Amino acid sequence: MLGAPRRERADAARNRGRVLRAARRLFSEHGVENVTMEQVARAAGVGKGTVFHRFGDRSGLALALLDDGERELQEAILRGPPPLGPGAPAADRLRAFLDALLELTADGAELLIAADSGRPGARYATGAYAAWHQHIAQLVTELRPRADAALCAHLILAPLAAELVDHLERNVGVERARLRRAVGELADRLTR
Repeated sequence: MLGAPRRERADAARNRGRVLRAARRLFSEHGVENVTMEQVARAAGVGKGTVFHRFGDRSGLALALLDDGERELQEAILRGPPPLGPGAPAADRLRAFLDALLELTADGAELLIAADSGRPGARYATGAYAAWHQHIAQLVTELRPRADAALCAHLILAPLAAELVDHLERNVGVERARLRRAVGELADRLTR
């Protein structure tokens, strides 16, 4: 599960918000790869050291920008209305989750790719990936108690990698509705 946000001093929280707003605007206007940490610091009105100390590098900054959407999805899974939240059959919850994660991934693909570029395997080391994996594994266990739920969860998440989703949409021309159907069909086959 995603951890609770840590408490921070008021001035640190204010600076963090300014940096994130500046980064979101600059990334949106120029693309993640075309923005330096120095440009973010200047736009936020803080020192470059503040940005580096807080976020480390551009991939850390991208992860911080992704955090809000990931937390919202996590909250919807835990306490939201069915079918994404509790109370729906496992198959319906799995489909609803995959649809929501596909939207989050496709809409944030550039940030996710930047966050993943920080180091090999970065995607799999995040708390968000662990939460998504655990959620899917639990649903797979409900659907197929004898299945290798942990491995199935990784396989179900694989086609939702940001680079692949971005490539399919931008370069191959796969429409999101088609991708949503294909991911759902794949999950159905793995959980029958």
